[in-house]
Amino acid sequence: MTEHRDSRPPAHPTDRTAPLGVIADDFTGATDVAVALRRAGLRTLLFFGVPDGTDGPDHGSPGGRLPEHEALVVALKSRMAPPDDAVASSAAALEWLRAQGAGQIYLKFCSTFDSTPRGNIGPVLDRLARATGAGPVPLTPSSPEHLRTQYQGCLFVDDVLLAESPMRDHPVTPMTDSYLPRLLRAQTREQVALVALRTVREGPAAVRAALERAGARGARYVLADGIDESDLRTLGRAALGAPLVAGAAGLAAGLAHAYAEERAARPPGAERSAAGDAPEAEAAPSAPDGPAAVLAGSCSRRTLEQLAALIDAGRPWYRLDPVATPDPEALAEAALAWYGALPPGGGAPVLYSSAAPGKLREIQRELGVERSAAVLERATGLIAAGLAGRGVRRLVAAGGETSGAVVAALGITGAHVGAEAARGVPWIHPLGGRPPALLLKSGNFGGPGLLLDASADPV
Repeated sequence: MTEHRDSRPPAHPTDRTAPLGVIADDFTGATDVAVALRRAGLRTLLFFGVPDGTDGPDHGSPGGRLPEHEALVVALKSRMAPPDDAVASSAAALEWLRAQGAGQIYLKFCSTFDSTPRGNIGPVLDRLARATGAGPVPLTPSSPEHLRTQYQGCLFVDDVLLAESPMRDHPVTPMTDSYLPRLLRAQTREQVALVALRTVREGPAAVRAALERAGARGARYVLADGIDESDLRTLGRAALGAPLVAGAAGLAAGLAHAYAEERAARPPGAERSAAGDAPEAEAAPSAPDGPAAVLAGSCSRRTLEQLAALIDAGRPWYRLDPVATPDPEALAEAALAWYGALPPGGGAPVLYSSAAPGKLREIQRELGVERSAAVLERATGLIAAGLAGRGVRRLVAAGGETSGAVVAALGITGAHVGAEAARGVPWIHPLGGRPPALLLKSGNFGGPGLLLDASADPV
């Protein structure tokens, strides 16, 4: 439940020389937004879960200081969480980011919105908006590089309305409505407004004026249309200085470009990063080498295509069957025994639980949705740890829940963002340099050959 408007703290401009703080609702989304920030020129650090502190060897600096940065991304596992849990973890992330000096907060959610009327995007926004004194909050899920666009308030996926896309059959969050203001209003008591594309095309000043008008009419959240990268650059410039901004990686990239442009326009010597001296652009760490393996749990159509490409290429494969083996420890033990018996020279293997919609429904009917997910998440984490212990140095994970299980099992708390295997899918190098390097892929990302190419033997 939200409070009356007159009890809100006043909005305030952010310190644009302070680092940008990002709260991402899942691990693959966090890597997507982190690489978008790095690509725009911001030195970016990625953390999995809310760090307990800044001490310890994983932070890679003497005395526990964070490496130089202009942006900090905290990856949560809150996308499918109940609203109360998602709000609590997001509030903890906000507190940590503020303790690190973050001046502006960005809530990163899925570019397909990925939330039913009982979802948590609205409640999380409400909590962050109150804490930051924000309003009106600009937001959009538009991410044109991933073929997600917003027009007249409707979300399109690959040029098809969201409710007519494969997302309508999502097993957990079936998207049956394409109109974003209506979707968001179902999750919050706050008013929701819209900035149309024609206003966006008039430039940042027009967008800022539209935001002010919407706020004067009582709107807390303002969804903005955007159909190409120039629209997101405009929205990013308009959002610079807002205490809270929200959306997918597209708007985050637009905001990052606005930061970089403003930094370049300052007089020499006038800027300093959060960690000290003014940062310079740095090259992404190169793609890793060494033995590889693929773990796939996403049931998206694109991931199923990518798995088919691996199998068609003759890669060794092992299907995790939670119905036949509902004990996660036994399931993982059998999978690792299979891996250990593989002959050399067969290429990187794939171990997967991904299933077509019909098969997935059978599994969920047999075990229940929550139990089947819990069994596979636990087993996947055990397998990831076992593979790392057996010398795997490159681990490719397909799916948000799969990626979360892998990162948690390996105890990775922070990472540098490396080179991209596909747009929005970077290699992740744990702070401190310990292997394996990870490629965390959202279910719908990448071309049909991504898993095959990312796990191929180095040339």
